[in-house]
Amino acid sequence: MKKLILIMCSALLSLNVGAKEVAGVKLADTVQLGGSSLVLNGAGVRTKVIFKVYVAGLYVAQRQTTAGAVLADTNPQRVALHMLRELSDEKLLDAFNEAIEENHTPAELSALSASLKQMTDIFQQVKEVQEGDVITLDYVAASGTQISVNGTPRGTIAGEAFHRALLKIWLGNEPVQDDLKKSLLGG
Repeated sequence: MKKLILIMCSALLSLNVGAKEVAGVKLADTVQLGGSSLVLNGAGVRTKVIFKVYVAGLYVAQRQTTAGAVLADTNPQRVALHMLRELSDEKLLDAFNEAIEENHTPAELSALSASLKQMTDIFQQVKEVQEGDVITLDYVAASGTQISVNGTPRGTIAGEAFHRALLKIWLGNEPVQDDLKKSLLGG
């Protein structure tokens, strides 16, 4: 009986120990943001042709299984991009902008133009990201989306619409990668 209890306790403890590992990157099960505790909703690898570009992790207040639920959620959220290769600001911005354009009408893009310009300015200051760098896109309704690289804040862009536009890169109707969308939604 004692042996069975020990095995059950060990099994339960192992469920809470450690972080999720994707492509050699360990992602925390929870993070703190704006006074809120967020849980890892899902994580996956972004690939381009045959190259692994980054591991993306989506953190939310409560786990969600649909893109619509994540996009409608106004609680704090984080997208963490763990870089698996070096990228220039130009390549990163091109990828972001292309995915945003795929998921928005011309009128929506026009309404986002000032925010997209701010994002461009932020990443041009960063210049490039290296393998091992972590880009976080932290949304808190009161302040907007803070873009940080390796924990250093680079700028904040106000507005819920910009945050949703970023999320649609991975969770929109035309995501950058279908299996990554599924992974971020816990699939």
